[in-house]
Amino acid sequence: LLSAIEAQAMDPDVITYNASISACAKAHEFNHALQLLGDLRAHRLQPDLITYSACISACEKGQQWQQALQILAEMRKQGLQPDVITYNALISACEKSKCWQQAMRLLAEMKRAGVQPSVITYSA
Repeated sequence: LLSAIEAQAMDPDVITYNASISACAKAHEFNHALQLLGDLRAHRLQPDLITYSACISACEKGQQWQQALQILAEMRKQGLQPDVITYNALISACEKSKCWQQAMRLLAEMKRAGVQPSVITYSA
């Protein structure tokens, strides 16, 4: 997708990158998703909540819970707060890596932040 856009001398935007990162997450290609995050920044674009959530989801699929937490920290440095989708991906990443204590900390943090857990949160 991005190659086709660039081949036509068009500049990809954040929405294009978000779609590409989400596709990488679905394909379990977390390394490629993180590379796209770097490319987005190289194009001087600002990642948004969707960008970060998609990257965290890619890390979750790749069982990279520590990388997911690093992305959360970066997201917060940008002044963005996680939503239920972000927390669900983070909790699931920890659960898949058998880091249940971290998952429980994230659930407690989620509640303190006023983010309402969903059915997906509790099934992670």
